Amino acid sequence: MEKLAIGIDLGCTHIKAVLVKADGSILKEIREDTQEHNDQHWKGEVIRIINEFKNHSQYKITAIGLSAPGLANASNTCIEFMPGRLPGLENFDWSDFSGDRIFVLNDAHAALMAEAQFGSAKNLKHVIMLTLGTGVGGGILINGQLYQGMNQMAGHLGHVTVDAMAIDLDVTNMPGSLEDAIGNLSIKQRSNGKFETTWDLVKAFEEGDSFATDVWLASVRKLAVAIASFVNIVSPELIIIGGGISKANDLLLKPLNEYRAQFEWRPGGKITPMQLAQFSDLAGALGAAGFALSKSSK
Repeated sequence: MEKLAIGIDLGCTHIKAVLVKADGSILKEIREDTQEHNDQHWKGEVIRIINEFKNHSQYKITAIGLSAPGLANASNTCIEFMPGRLPGLENFDWSDFSGDRIFVLNDAHAALMAEAQFGSAKNLKHVIMLTLGTGVGGGILINGQLYQGMNQMAGHLGHVTVDAMAIDLDVTNMPGSLEDAIGNLSIKQRSNGKFETTWDLVKAFEEGDSFATDVWLASVRKLAVAIASFVNIVSPELIIIGGGISKANDLLLKPLNEYRAQFEWRPGGKITPMQLAQFSDLAGALGAAGFALSKSSK
């Protein structure tokens, strides 16, 4: 019997859900508003979606996964730590609530699992992924398995320091973090209020604006330094860049690769491949399904 999995990405704005085959083929997709501060609504919507998929499918659903912001617990039954967002999420046990075993993981970890199970990292053992968006998330694959580490904190690559002398601290108390260097959350501060979004900055850079060029290239340079550091630590087979900022495509990749060539240790001329993520806004849902399949098959 063919295996099917449900993957749900619970975000602060939208709930995205997919019913997929074991190869990642999407059979059905559902999107709903979250209503972040109404936990009875989004908890109920998750269960309604699961039941809708069950009624839709002529096959047996063998795995259910859910991704959300925050740190999952050691058994991947809930998000254990996520202050300030989605009130009611912390320590909420989805399996107890639903009656089905639901595997829960961090949303950036899920984006990596989408690539590892169904995308560009399939059949690879050692991979690093960075998600560049409002903040900077990430994930690490070691020996073909998602590495979550103690307290599920591993892969928060956006909180590496790229400017130790910076005065401002990020949400994890790190000075001069990669997240603050290139995440959309700091764009007004980095541009002295000139740009509202990273897209505004990148467009001005494309048009040759000298101030935008300075700001953007400073951010990309720090990203390259961070990536070179990750390569030294993990020595991955592939680096994947995802998230909304990755849609800048060559406006990001061209200067990034130029800076990488300056800083990256490449013994024997060996270059670590880097590419854009295959999946976009459904990465969290697909990754949650892929993670659940990997866990349920053991």
